[in-house]
Amino acid sequence: MSNRLAKEDSPYLQQHKDNPVDWYPWTDEAFLKAKTENKAIFISIGYSSCHWCHVMEETVFENKECADILNKSFICIKVDREERPDIDKHYQEVHMMLNRRSGGWPTSIFCTPENKPFFAGTYIPPQSRTGSSEGMGFIELTTIIADKINSHDKKLFENADEIEQFLQHKEQPKQATVLKEDFIKNFMLQVKSNYDTKNGGFSNAPKFPQVNILSTLLSIDRIYDDVSAKAIILNTLTSMKKGGMYDLIDGGFCRYSVDSMWKVPHFEKMLYDNALLCELYTQAYLSYEDATFLQTAKEIADFWFNFMSEDNLFYSASDADSEGEEGTYFVYTYDEVYKILSDNGYKNIDSMMQEMEVTPHGNFEGKNIIRLESGVKPEYFEDVKILLQDLRNKREYPFIDKKIQTSWSGMMIKALFALGAIDAKYNQKAVKSLDALLQTMYRDGILYHTTLIHKTPKIKAFLEDYAFLGTALIQAYKFTQNEIYLIHAQRFANKALEEFYKKGEWSFSNGEFITKAEITDNTYTSSIAVMIDLLLSLGILLEDEKYTHFAFKTLEYNSYEFGRKPVYSAYMLNQSLRYLKGERIIKANQDKLQSNALNMIKLKYPFIQLKQNDEKGYMVCGEKSCFANTLDIQDLNSLITNSF
Repeated sequence: MSNRLAKEDSPYLQQHKDNPVDWYPWTDEAFLKAKTENKAIFISIGYSSCHWCHVMEETVFENKECADILNKSFICIKVDREERPDIDKHYQEVHMMLNRRSGGWPTSIFCTPENKPFFAGTYIPPQSRTGSSEGMGFIELTTIIADKINSHDKKLFENADEIEQFLQHKEQPKQATVLKEDFIKNFMLQVKSNYDTKNGGFSNAPKFPQVNILSTLLSIDRIYDDVSAKAIILNTLTSMKKGGMYDLIDGGFCRYSVDSMWKVPHFEKMLYDNALLCELYTQAYLSYEDATFLQTAKEIADFWFNFMSEDNLFYSASDADSEGEEGTYFVYTYDEVYKILSDNGYKNIDSMMQEMEVTPHGNFEGKNIIRLESGVKPEYFEDVKILLQDLRNKREYPFIDKKIQTSWSGMMIKALFALGAIDAKYNQKAVKSLDALLQTMYRDGILYHTTLIHKTPKIKAFLEDYAFLGTALIQAYKFTQNEIYLIHAQRFANKALEEFYKKGEWSFSNGEFITKAEITDNTYTSSIAVMIDLLLSLGILLEDEKYTHFAFKTLEYNSYEFGRKPVYSAYMLNQSLRYLKGERIIKANQDKLQSNALNMIKLKYPFIQLKQNDEKGYMVCGEKSCFANTLDIQDLNSLITNSF
């Protein structure tokens, strides 16, 4: 018999509707019941494409002994962290406070009947393991907690009260530091100390793309001709696309690699990763003219349109698992690849197999992830890729989470407009996707965060939604000069300032949970840094100093923290550099702007806006004045350089 989650829209909650656990969604009814019946509260947070969330469901939530303990002594609440990032942020802070390290998913929180947390973990196996670093198992842990709650253990409740007080205490940032370009020196030192000189990227394993570090390095190289920054970018982007974390067959990046070589991924694909990487590879192509970077960007976009979209709206994620195992859809046996090549008349099969790293013993649990160590696709690869896709088509496709999320969709739309300056078909796709997103998520003057495809949204927008949608709208205006997009961007910025801003500090949410927005780029780009991006754009495009003022006050408020550790707040550093160096606007008539979109986006200086006027040529302007005018577009790079 299904539990209460059967009535929920969230695909993640739906995955748990048939668990023997008597789950509640996040609701007042659950907390009232816990208080009335004096039961501990167990809160489990995850998302639909999370591999270890599936493992915990299988080993714990489908386990009758575990379920019996939970149903008897706990009120159990399931939360989709993608649907309710405000709840997730709150409990990730709890985990950090209690464990002195960052958490992750699944997140497992235990609270008193009054909903005061006292224990936080991630994946908890059903049984305790002697000598294991994993600690106490779920059965033993929940049995002890239930006994302590029933006996009203004094120490447990005192600890919970103390934790609650810590959570309510807000620490103010240190005294502001003068914003200066020297922050870049600290950033480069921190980047180099973590850089993997052999395989690219940062740290060893697991290895995440760290897009914001790379995009900031790209800005530094474009401004200062930094040889080190360029080398790090080229090595990392070349290494990442060799195959493994990057899916050479269908396209798109998996979330991260479990090894240092980008070879073996966790196979889930997230919209935010692919959106940010699509834009990064596009910008890298424009800077370094490596055609394989452009091909990778296009393959990312095409994957999302071919596999992960409907009615011009983008799904949020696809799973790592299918047919009950991780990676089943993605990997190949030696025999099946050999046979399909032989059946299609290929003669040099052994060398082809070697080149694609397909071996009898495999490179992933006895099977093979297709990879090209050279980084160059052989002439035969496009045809062989179709054959390998045919093999995949006979398999069960991983579960797709069909949530539409405003923030993540905004990221992809922004990337598509940049790609559209190179290939116009992506501009058309971007316009359709942006219009569909606005129609779906902006209703009766209210912006919403998420909804399941073809459902009415219910959860109102958070800061990240205003920020990422706002910057997508600025990008749309840049490449279409449609002022409706600029008006929308201004409207959303004004609303975000009204709801989330106070004297330099930004909240991520201000409803049931008032959570502070972070300046660090964690799972993806800091929403505060993206708001600075939006405000700086509006300030110069609208010639309205108040937006620039709010951007500066935000940078100033956080300057001490991100100045000390800029590698953790790379996008904020990028925006501070933008503020210090100054923006440039190219003004020309609409025909010149549209027919020369590629030349405009290839301009070397990274902080450039475009604005339509009636000039015969091209005018280069700054915040309060214009510097030069030319009839020859080839002069723009030197004119911009000479304007500083």
